[in-house]
Amino acid sequence: MSSFTNSDLKKNIQESLGLTDHDNENELLKEAYATQPKHHDLPTELLSMANKKSHVELYKGYVEKFNRVSAELDGVNRAEADSNYSKFRSLKLDEAHNMNAVYLHELYFSNISDLHSNISMDSLSYMRLSRDFGTFDDWQNDFIACCLSSRCGWAVTVYSTYLQRYINCVVDLHSAQVPMGTYPVIVMDMWQHSYYRDYLTDVRTYVHAMMKQLNWTVIEDRINRAEKIQHALRT
Repeated sequence: MSSFTNSDLKKNIQESLGLTDHDNENELLKEAYATQPKHHDLPTELLSMANKKSHVELYKGYVEKFNRVSAELDGVNRAEADSNYSKFRSLKLDEAHNMNAVYLHELYFSNISDLHSNISMDSLSYMRLSRDFGTFDDWQNDFIACCLSSRCGWAVTVYSTYLQRYINCVVDLHSAQVPMGTYPVIVMDMWQHSYYRDYLTDVRTYVHAMMKQLNWTVIEDRINRAEKIQHALRT
């Protein structure tokens, strides 16, 4: 997979905005949040090469759109903001949509496709999920139920700073029903593009396949970070 340089990224944003190097508006690009697509190894054979390639390209598209929205927000007229319609309102909604899409895809790609997936009963992940859901199997069953309940969106295990425990969430699209004050530790993509090419409408088989190859090393690291968040909020 080819990598983007900062100059390539800036050029792509300029072209999408119809700007040239001589436009004064290009000063906005220096202030924009520049995000670059990350490389993810997906060795799993439970997803086809065509599926993985198209999924990564879709992710790159979200990165590009997020950078474009960020650049436009730097120059939008905030005095014209309006709850009925305004450029500012539209951009803020698109900002959340594309930022979440980028972030969730990166989390998803990172926590799947472990060919040697294994979770130890004495791992923090196993103990915390067992503690907050009753048993590890109860977490798994609840998470699968969330996957099957998502309407083109995501299923996410998060640490809730409000509840001070781990919960599973059903997220529609990229932004709907996202609880405030949460830190995601396990993410499953439930948009149709993630499974239809390989599994058609057999969503349950897709979910079980992905869960067989969850990367518990990555998840363990995230849960350790969640523990630090919990500790910081208590001090």
